[in-house]
Amino acid sequence: MTDTPTQLFIGGSWSDAADGATMPVDDPATGEILAHVADAGAKDAQRAEEAAVQAQEEWARAAPRVRSEILRRAYEIVIERTDELAHLMTAEMGKPLAEARGEVAYAAEFFRWFSEEAVRIEGGHGVLPDGRNRMLLSRRPVGPCLLITPWNFPLAMGTRKIGPAIAAGCTMILKPAPQTPLSSLALAAILKEAGLPDGVLNVVTTSRAGEVCEPLLRGGRIRKLSFTGSTNVGRLLLAQSAEAVVRTSMELGGNAPFIVFEDADLDKAVDGAMVAKMRNMGEACTAANRFFVHSSLAEEFGRRLAERMGALVVGPGTRDGVDVGPLIDRAGRAKVEELVADAVERGARVLVGGRTPEGPGCFYPPTVLTDVASDSRLMDTEIFGPVAAILTFDDEDEVIRRANDTPWGLVGYVFTEGLDRALRVSERLEVGMVGVNTGLVSNPAAPFGGVKQSGLGREGGRVGLDEFLEYQYLAVPVR
Repeated sequence: MTDTPTQLFIGGSWSDAADGATMPVDDPATGEILAHVADAGAKDAQRAEEAAVQAQEEWARAAPRVRSEILRRAYEIVIERTDELAHLMTAEMGKPLAEARGEVAYAAEFFRWFSEEAVRIEGGHGVLPDGRNRMLLSRRPVGPCLLITPWNFPLAMGTRKIGPAIAAGCTMILKPAPQTPLSSLALAAILKEAGLPDGVLNVVTTSRAGEVCEPLLRGGRIRKLSFTGSTNVGRLLLAQSAEAVVRTSMELGGNAPFIVFEDADLDKAVDGAMVAKMRNMGEACTAANRFFVHSSLAEEFGRRLAERMGALVVGPGTRDGVDVGPLIDRAGRAKVEELVADAVERGARVLVGGRTPEGPGCFYPPTVLTDVASDSRLMDTEIFGPVAAILTFDDEDEVIRRANDTPWGLVGYVFTEGLDRALRVSERLEVGMVGVNTGLVSNPAAPFGGVKQSGLGREGGRVGLDEFLEYQYLAVPVR
């Protein structure tokens, strides 16, 4: 950790917080402190805002190819430093090194994707219907942005927001989660090395989010907010953004249904369940929460899933052979414990797991529950842990109704060998994304996002760039 920056990154320079405050970064596998990083306050937020505002005009004029090449260089540096970044991420977040390396590759792809999109920002031209004026359309950067990222994918959530902002010509203030600031600070150092001009990206690490973010959103100079996190915090930020009419993108919570029909290939379904549930120890907004399995397959599906989950090795992410690292902190583990206990009290059976291990760290074992009551708390709560709750169904209309009976609508998973059913059910699910016979939907080239209280807007894909661009229309008389 000695080479990882621990100061604020503002205007292209590293500096301490104005009041000298710092905050600890803990290793969730041991509880030990990894480092102390600068803990920004309101004065630091003002400095970052000023740097972003001052850099905006010149950065907006930068040639698309210039922005593209910076992103491409950053992509190459990230790939070159895969092991270094993976170890850093595992230390502060807990995921096993194999998963961390996978996230580094995933994170880098956002830089490569948006490096290619930066030179494809197009406008339009036409004659208006009355024939009097020509219509010229151009795309312009929305302006200085506030980017707020979560702890569960500390590198990829940064690149997924920074990549399109750079491609569009926007300056930024990045506020990473206080649990995982080191990955974001390492990313800032990489972008500086790649040639990003001073002030375009500013990183403020803080445990005082309200003190830092609210004045920025209400002040009128930040023109775009991109937030990934809980629905409750998203609602608060939307309210704060309303005063200055800040444009917003929100990637919020999920409560993903995983539906296994009677004609499903059970091998595919169990493989898909392992990915959809256990990616990132279940600490993902895309994680399958509610497993709806046709009653004719439920017993066999539960048995196979419990066998696979029970075979996973739990331990520190840096240790060879470990499949499941710790949860992010004790509060996160306590939430999982409470949800499982509530389900068991209401009649659920534990097929595997369900008991918190003794010793240091925030570990929780992979757990499979069956006979889960529909009024269990984990049915309407984002679990964010390695717990699969199995319910049964017999009718297609019934399972769609139950799958949609939630305020969230991020992703759903459908397992069936019938193409007609796959399309029909997918169209009826109230979600922004559907995995058909697959447990993985995330891809930098695809639009990521949800409906209902799972958010606003999309990240990734071609539309991910649109979130950081405005249209300008020029009316030009025809002579």
